Amino acid sequence: MSKLKGLILTEGMHGMISQAEGLAKALDLNFSHEKIELSSFWKFIPPRFTPIKKFVFKNEIEEDFDVIISCGRKSVIPSIFIKKNSKKKIFNIHIQDPKVSLDNFDVVVVPQHDSLIGNNVISTKGAIHYLNIQEINENKNYLSNKIKSEKEIVALILGGPNNYYKYTKTNIENVFLKINENFIKNNFQLIVIPSMRTPKDIIKFANEYYGKDHLVINEVDKRAYLSALGLSKFIVVTCDSSSMISEAAITGKPIYVAGIPTSKDDYRFRKFISLFKKLKIIRVLDSKIENWEYENLDETNRVAKEIKNKF
Repeated sequence: MSKLKGLILTEGMHGMISQAEGLAKALDLNFSHEKIELSSFWKFIPPRFTPIKKFVFKNEIEEDFDVIISCGRKSVIPSIFIKKNSKKKIFNIHIQDPKVSLDNFDVVVVPQHDSLIGNNVISTKGAIHYLNIQEINENKNYLSNKIKSEKEIVALILGGPNNYYKYTKTNIENVFLKINENFIKNNFQLIVIPSMRTPKDIIKFANEYYGKDHLVINEVDKRAYLSALGLSKFIVVTCDSSSMISEAAITGKPIYVAGIPTSKDDYRFRKFISLFKKLKIIRVLDSKIENWEYENLDETNRVAKEIKNKF
């Protein structure tokens, strides 16, 4: 039996790509990815006030698809438009709250902390993503020749600034100080992994701060990311990204969340952090370093099984 054809629609940001492509792979789709470009005026208009018309987006999408997976605000209208105007029956899935009637989609996948309810809603513990244990194990030794074999490893996964958290030098230095106190003083070697959102000056600062005794990856490198997750005994993730915390949770390893002072109310982040604390997946970096276990979190494949039953 041939694979179903899938179309992924996102705004091109890593977190969205990770969620959409992760689900597409778990559904075993033969998929292509389209980065949505909205027409100038409609970039600023919420989806609920936007007409379901072709002039809203610039993309010319002519291929024949069975399944659409959209993620992010800009992809909402294109997904609905393509489904409504296709000559065949298309199954469309939206990841995140679309902020329009849920009836426009066959399935809506949202984190539990968004508190969205509907007959076609599948709630997830954290964010779905594109990582899997097999890929982590296959890339585990990618960084082995760059670390000291006699030391245990702690990985620091850096996010980046957003509307809630500012990546000032002072804020990041406070994270480094906590890592020094809890891990470096206990003979751990640190691997610093940046994301696409990590400012270059913060990567430079990490190099200056840790020198030659620890490993700082200077560019976005998926294999290095996977290797760090595989090699580490503990994982530290900055608090600005529920996606990266969710990705780390697939390892089943202890995860510490490094707090950064907020510049506005981070209610949704706090709900997410509270849920993951209850699941015994994370602890706050301020607390005493301890080892603990939990069942590794693989929401992507769980969601894919539910969706397959709806096809």
